[in-house]
Amino acid sequence: MVFAVSLPFLSELVALFGVSVVIAYICYRFRIVPIVGFLLAGVLIGPNALALVQDQELVNMLAEIGIILLLFTIGIEFSLDKLARIKKAILVGGGLQVSITTLLVAVLLWLFGISWNSGIYTGCLVALSSTAIILGLLNERGETDTPTGQLTLAVLIFQDLAIVLMVLLVPILAGESQSLSDIAVIIGKAAMLIVLVIVLAQRIVPWLLEKVAQTRRQELFLLTVVAICFGTAAVTNLVGVSLALGAFLAGLVVSESHYSEQAISEILPLRTIFNAVFFVSVGMLLDLQYVIEHPLIIAGIALSVILLKFLVSTGSLLALKYPVRIAATAGFGLAQIGEFSFVLERSGRMAGLTPADMGDLGSQIFIAVSVLLMTVTPWLMDRGSTVGTMVSRFRMFGKDSDSQPVPSADKKSLEDHVIIIGYGPAGRHLVQVLGDTGIPYIVIEMNPDSVKEMQQQDIPVIFGDACQQYILSQAVVEQAKLCVIATNDPLASPRIVRQARYLNPTLQIIVRSRYLSELEYFEEMGADIVVPEEMETTVRLFTHVLGAYMVPQEEIQEYVRILRADDYEILRGSIQEAHLMVLQGLDEEGLHTRAVAVREGSPVSGKTLEELELRKKYGFTVLAVKRGENTMGNPAGSFRLQPDDRLVLVGSADQFSTCSALFRTDGPGRDGH
Repeated sequence: MVFAVSLPFLSELVALFGVSVVIAYICYRFRIVPIVGFLLAGVLIGPNALALVQDQELVNMLAEIGIILLLFTIGIEFSLDKLARIKKAILVGGGLQVSITTLLVAVLLWLFGISWNSGIYTGCLVALSSTAIILGLLNERGETDTPTGQLTLAVLIFQDLAIVLMVLLVPILAGESQSLSDIAVIIGKAAMLIVLVIVLAQRIVPWLLEKVAQTRRQELFLLTVVAICFGTAAVTNLVGVSLALGAFLAGLVVSESHYSEQAISEILPLRTIFNAVFFVSVGMLLDLQYVIEHPLIIAGIALSVILLKFLVSTGSLLALKYPVRIAATAGFGLAQIGEFSFVLERSGRMAGLTPADMGDLGSQIFIAVSVLLMTVTPWLMDRGSTVGTMVSRFRMFGKDSDSQPVPSADKKSLEDHVIIIGYGPAGRHLVQVLGDTGIPYIVIEMNPDSVKEMQQQDIPVIFGDACQQYILSQAVVEQAKLCVIATNDPLASPRIVRQARYLNPTLQIIVRSRYLSELEYFEEMGADIVVPEEMETTVRLFTHVLGAYMVPQEEIQEYVRILRADDYEILRGSIQEAHLMVLQGLDEEGLHTRAVAVREGSPVSGKTLEELELRKKYGFTVLAVKRGENTMGNPAGSFRLQPDDRLVLVGSADQFSTCSALFRTDGPGRDGH
């Protein structure tokens, strides 16, 4: 007999996750970030709306787990080595942005009679931006490695690290630790924990994870990672330091292990689930009635936050001597309030702190403004480049702020030279080749560190934004023979092409693009040669595949020539169809590839490639199989052939003539004899 067990919280969990799924899907359809969906789900099921979830304590407990997992994964991602590589941008750009924003908000609130403690706390809430949303949008648009993306990432890293210190400051700001001795005790505990983390990261945890990994038991590895995460958080909580700090330190411990990537992949599903609960719990606090009654107040504060954070972030990044356009674009993208602000708000609420010392009203304003700003973040990111370009034209910034040619650029000797825009891997190789061959060139670069590096090597360089005509003129574009745009900024490249073509109608312009679909667009802008990364990757893949099957090198080169002919015309359609078209084209050129059809009743019909042993018996290889609209490259031995399949074969002419009977209905019997 089966007995029913009463689980009153189960129905509430079903409501929580069920509504979250529906709202998140709707947000996906309307291209709204998932975090906003979870916040809206919380509003809907909360006590101020449908009241589907009554057990707030249960939700808070699950949300606490979400915070621990969120900070744990942040700690893993921010390894000590990674932080060291971009320390200048992090410390200067991020440090100025967080400190100035916090101070300005505190001063503004002080002018309205709010205490310094509450003002600093509110400033910390406003200073943080959304790492999850911004990085997701940058990855989606392929802009993570652009100058704007790298600057944005540096600021976000500092913010994510600053939340640890902010959480430590909460009890001090709340008045729980008012004496210097109390503050010293907290700092001392944090210092002891950091020392412990360094010891664990270098000696114990890597050894432990290696031993566990050697067992090759996935469940044991997952349990070990979870134990490290929650164990460290529990220990820090016992000594009076927040769970959030403990989780972050646990992540740093794991980050120094060779198995950090595996650890984060194991923990990611758990983090996703409990993070959703965390944002739902925040949404449950929002009173929808207040939003309806005070839309102008919320909108006004939201606009004020955007303006303040845009100005402060832009100014902070200009301190790194980046061009105005880049700094302003990144600054506009950072002009929202982030998910860690909710973590801090929750910690403050538990300690008796509220935004602007306004109690529940302050919390309602904070949550409403944060949700609104998160919702419009994709729009802010879309408009960031436009705003950056507009700001860079203001005379108040002056041309000298971001357009200084360095002494190593001798413009008098420049004629029929090459202008290289961007000093990434492609730019570096081109500089080396041109230097070895004695061809005159000059580089335009926006990264101050790269400019210093080139100055030390006596490489002719101009520091500035190539989108500006003034910078191109400094590189004597009017007398240049060739311009190579090797930057990885997809927003800047079309503008550079347009400006360069305007200044020199006879200039030959070569530009790198990400996708084949951008080829015609760049040509319309004035580019002579467009090199799509997508297609060059395809070329390299085909080259390696054919090389692995011992196709002669001269045939591979002919194949590459066909691929690149007429601006990749053969690849302008479906990539899968192009694969077959190219190989058939090789056959027309006399190369040893052939496409054959599987006929109904032929010896190969209905058999797997493993059963046929085509390579062992006949010496040729099946490179791909086309079935209907789909093309499968390098099919497995278990692949079973069907009538009307088209096989792409690689082999010699003699081998093809020997086995041609296999594909005819009047060939040898199905037993192979």
